[in-house]
Amino acid sequence: MFLVSRNEGKIKEFKDLGLSECVDVVPVSLDKVEIQSDDLALIALYSAVQASLYLRDFFFVEDAGLYITSLKGFPGPYSSYVYKTIGVDGVLKLLSGVVDRTAYFESVIVLHCPRQGFKVFKGSVWGTISFEARGSSGFGFDPIFIPEGHTRTFAEMDLETKNSLSHRARAFRAMVSWLRTAYKSQVQEI
Repeated sequence: MFLVSRNEGKIKEFKDLGLSECVDVVPVSLDKVEIQSDDLALIALYSAVQASLYLRDFFFVEDAGLYITSLKGFPGPYSSYVYKTIGVDGVLKLLSGVVDRTAYFESVIVLHCPRQGFKVFKGSVWGTISFEARGSSGFGFDPIFIPEGHTRTFAEMDLETKNSLSHRARAFRAMVSWLRTAYKSQVQEI
């Protein structure tokens, strides 16, 4: 199955989810327009529709965002842009002096099925924003996100631990579960 993405961190995470015996992730880079919207699912669906003009087989696209409660969900679907412009340090500055550091990551996967159209899968993980960047693993806002029930940021965790908790892994597992049900004879058991 093809993953339409240029994001090396995202590609690595999907490949390392431990589901390769069920779904082999093959990255594909396509020139496409990424719309700006407050709706993460709409962004992913738009990307999938564009990719379907070039790919006829099974493929999926994924988009994700970090939603910080005290910032009314900012940066949300604009996370990539915010990361590129103000980065982790900029987000930490926005939260300077803020007590409520509750946040969640959300991932939306849109799967293209040749005969069934598009299917949407979501995954999320709640946690808090740390007071400083910690760790060197992962990418994006991983150095400041501490998943609920843990003391380490995603960037301080090994990939296996992160993938057992992450929003992206939860959305991917939901997609694989649906595929196993919809295409029983063609998708191996995990």
